[in-house]
Amino acid sequence: MTPAWNHNRICSLLNIEFPVIQGGMVYNSGARLVAAVANSGGMGLLGSGSMRPDLLRDQIRKAKTLTEKPFGINLPLLYSNSPENMKVALEEGIRVFFTSAGSPKRAIAPLKKAGCVVVHVAASAALAKKCEDAGCDAVVVEGFEAGGHNGREELTTMVLVPECVQSLKIPIIAAGGIACGKQMLAAMALGADAVQIGSRFAITQESSGHDNYKKAVVEAGSQDTHLVLKKHVPVRLLQNSFRDEIMELENRGASREKLFEALGTGRARAGMLHGDLKKGELEIGQVAGLINDVPTVAEFMTRLLAEYELAKAGLCKL
Repeated sequence: MTPAWNHNRICSLLNIEFPVIQGGMVYNSGARLVAAVANSGGMGLLGSGSMRPDLLRDQIRKAKTLTEKPFGINLPLLYSNSPENMKVALEEGIRVFFTSAGSPKRAIAPLKKAGCVVVHVAASAALAKKCEDAGCDAVVVEGFEAGGHNGREELTTMVLVPECVQSLKIPIIAAGGIACGKQMLAAMALGADAVQIGSRFAITQESSGHDNYKKAVVEAGSQDTHLVLKKHVPVRLLQNSFRDEIMELENRGASREKLFEALGTGRARAGMLHGDLKKGELEIGQVAGLINDVPTVAEFMTRLLAEYELAKAGLCKL
């Protein structure tokens, strides 16, 4: 790690150069993206939520051919195949797990027994404290601004991070609304040990997202996303015909069952992987308005860290 981050708790915990974690996003976080982030000094996470066990095994092995640096997986615990995905990842030597969408108690015992680092994603200080009590090594505290599946609490990153810093002893990773160096510096100033970035990494050349999806995000503004399906599984989406349909149903007071019926299956795959801009789920955060290009991961990481240092130097002059 660079001298500037020698004493950073997350860099030490994860054996990475910079305190930057790439979100494990479904249909975006494949082997190419993960390896590119690892090679740039961050922590790449495979998005196992959109992978069956055999595909996850293939992606782990592919990533190992692209990088010699450590990487991990995001493991959403709500899916029925999460136990099998965990088993596959352990068999393939993965020792960094970022769990989400459920209680970390379901997974922490076998992971800690295998000598793994376990980090869980939480959307409130109360849930973050439960992660600490359960034995997690660190916690991602994700604000309402984030893309994809989100908490119901609607707490912003600006509020959530300092609240968690006050009550937790384990390292805190800030997520939600972070896409540039100034935002990274703000998160660190609030007390975070690191940042997790999803949306900005989704719109890079190495992301496995479809070019249609990436183009739509580049052309979007910060007001073009909305959190929907709060009666089902909350998710922040870019505006399109599908999202408008869901919002209309919600405004009419549709039941959870009606919303589930309208959601159907395969929406995220259709939108982000296959580029269906009308009927697919286009998951992205409010930072869409700050995303104006599709760089390589290396280009983005260089830009992110340069912006961070420039912003820090500017604050020192105040």
